[in-house]
Parts: sequence; C-alpha cells; structure tokens
Amino acid sequence: MGKIRDTREYMGASEITQLATWKAVAAEVVGTMMLTLVVCGSCIGFNTPPTNEQIAFSVGIIVFCMVQALGHVSGGHINPAVTLAMLVARYVSVVRALLYIMAQCVGALAASAILKGLTPQEKQGSLGMTQLGEGVNSGQGFGVELLITFILVLTVFGVCDERRNDVKGTGPLAIGLSITASHLGALPYTGAAMNPARSFGPAVITGIWANHWVRSVFCDALLSYHDYFRRPQKLFTG
Repeated sequence: MGKIRDTREYMGASEITQLATWKAVAAEVVGTMMLTLVVCGSCIGFNTPPTNEQIAFSVGIIVFCMVQALGHVSGGHINPAVTLAMLVARYVSVVRALLYIMAQCVGALAASAILKGLTPQEKQGSLGMTQLGEGVNSGQGFGVELLITFILVLTVFGVCDERRNDVKGTGPLAIGLSITASHLGALPYTGAAMNPARSFGPAVITGIWANHWVRSVFCDALLSYHDYFRRPQKLFTG
C-alpha cells in the first residue's frame, strides 16, 4: 500500500479508462452486497430473536471472508469509512474513492432488496436496520459509532502499514476480529453500524431514516496511526 505523492495521480482522472479500476469497483459492489446480506440477515429472527453474539460473529466472519477474497482486487474496503480514510491518507485517488463509495452504496442497496425478497413479509421487520438502543440519545450514539469506527480504521491502517513485515496473512482476520469485538460492545447502544453503506441499504428499502446521521460516521483514526504508531523506517537499539 503505497502513498500517492503526485497531485495529478491523486486526482485519478486517468483511472476511469483503466479496466483494473472497474474490476475493483465491481469487487466493492460484490463485497459490500455480501456483507450487507449476511449481516442484515443475521439480524432477522424467525423462531427466536437473534443474539448479540450471533450478529457479532456473522459480521466479523463475513468481513474476514470478503477482505481475504477481494483484497487483491480492490483492497477490500467494503466500507465508505475505510475508503474515505484511505483517501485522506492519499492511498487511493479521488476518482477511485468516489467510485468505491458509490459502488458500496449500490451493493448494500441491492443486498437489502434481495433480502426483502427472500424474507417472509411477517419476518422482515426493519431488515436489520441499525437503531439506537432504549434510552440512548443521538449524541451518545454518535460517540459510540465514532469510537468503534476508530477501532476499525486504526486496525486497517495497522495491518496495511507497508513498513511492517510481521503481519503476513493475518490482516483480514485482525480486521474481522476488530469488527466482532466492536459489535459485542456496541450492539445494545446503536446496533453497531460501523459502515454507512450497510445502514444506507436497509434505510432506503424500509424508509427508516431516524437518527441516520449517527451511523454516517467517517473516522480519521489514520491521523493518530500515522503520527504515533506507524512503524519507523529504521529501528535503533541501544
């Protein structure tokens, strides 16, 4: 993962004509669609309501699988918060970031529509839409989403640090586990969206937009990582 230094390259206009760009965009559509389909599906109860553990492990495992499967094509963002963080850190171009975010929203929307078609009407409910917990106000919900999105983006930048050679193939697993841990802690508060696209899809299909802005958190944890935690170019020992 190399940083883009050149301003013209950072804008990325030339990427529109490249086949690799559109393969990456397609990968983001598929990855976000599978993520939303599995996560929202795990929130629908048939005989009994789903447990927090069921939902948390469902989202962590599907993220791990999608990042592992599609990371070599698009980077496996499948989340506008991750894409925006990569854009600010100059790891993706402006054009690619815009295409990714649109692709992620399209994938989530398609998944929500598919889920609605596959689920009996009396079981659909909110189609897994994330909502604030009882007694949690919008300010508290925003704070929770900010913190858990911080955990996710910090983990992503930690495992993608090009100066490290100790991560090897564990990156996707670390990202999936960070999401599982965040869900286990935050599900009772906000439903643990962590992903604006994942909430956008069911919101459009169900028309539930209450406190939607709380779930549209874009976290710049990358600044803390680059300032304090990034592996130095040379390590000195005394």
